[in-house]
Amino acid sequence: MAAALRQAAQALETVSETPRLDAELLMAHLLGISRQDLLLDLPKLDVPDGFSALLERRKAHEPVAHIVGEREFWSLPFQVSADVLIPRPDSEILIETAVEIGADHAPKQILDLGTGSGALLLAALAEFPKARGVGIDASAGALAIAHNNADNLGLSDRAGFLLLDWTAAGWTNALDGPFDLILANPPYVSTEATLAREVADYEPHQALFAGARGMDDYEIIIPALDRLLSDNGTALLEIGFDQAAMVAELAGKNRYAVECKQDLSGNDRLLVLRRAGSS
Repeated sequence: MAAALRQAAQALETVSETPRLDAELLMAHLLGISRQDLLLDLPKLDVPDGFSALLERRKAHEPVAHIVGEREFWSLPFQVSADVLIPRPDSEILIETAVEIGADHAPKQILDLGTGSGALLLAALAEFPKARGVGIDASAGALAIAHNNADNLGLSDRAGFLLLDWTAAGWTNALDGPFDLILANPPYVSTEATLAREVADYEPHQALFAGARGMDDYEIIIPALDRLLSDNGTALLEIGFDQAAMVAELAGKNRYAVECKQDLSGNDRLLVLRRAGSS
C-alpha cells in the first residue's frame, strides 16, 4: 500500500500541486474509509481494485472532488458534480465575515445568489440556527445537488431553492424578501482568461465566465440589491483578485458603502456592501 501511494504521488507530480494528498484521498475513497483511517491502518491495507482507473482520471486533470463526489467546506461535507463549482477554501471568507456580522445582528432571512452546491447558504444556516434561507440558480442540475446537500446536512426545513435566472426580466419578483444577509459567488472570470485544465475542462462555464471584464453579473446583481436587501442588511460578494476597484465603483454608484476583505493568500476576495448611512 505505501509503495502504491508513493508511485501514485510521483505519477501526479506534473498534474497536481498536492500529489500525495490526491493519491491518499482517492485511495481512501475507494476503500470507503477516511483519509485519517487510511494513514493509521496503512500497513494493514491492500490496494483495492480500481485504484489505477481513478489515478488515470486524475492524471487527465479531473478534479479529485469530482472523482470522489464530495468536497469539504466550512468543515461540512458537500456533494459535488460537474453541474456545480467545487467549493473552495478562499470562499470561506464570506461565511467568516457573516459570522462576525451576525454576532451583533443575527440574520433571519438569507439569500444565496448562484447557490450551486448550496455551500454558502447551508454553511450560513448551520451558523445561524434561527435563520431561514433561499438559494437561487439557473441550473436545474446544480439545484438537485443543493437539495441533496440540504437533506444530508439536516437543513431542508430551513433552506429553499429556486430555479431562477437573474438575466430574466423581473427575476427579483420571485423572491420573498427583504433579506438581512445576501451571499453571492457569481460568475466573475473574464472570457479572455486562461484557466487551469481542472477548471476549464471540468467545471461549469456558466458559473465561471461573465464577459470580457468579468463584470456582467455584478452589473445585474448590484442594482437589484435595492429590492432585495433589508435596510440594515449586508451583501457579501465574492470577487476576482483584480476586480475590487471595478466592483466597488459600481457599488458606490448604487449608493452602497463598501469594505474589501482578503482571502487566505492575501488577495482581494470579498466586498462587504451596506446601504450608505446604515449601521
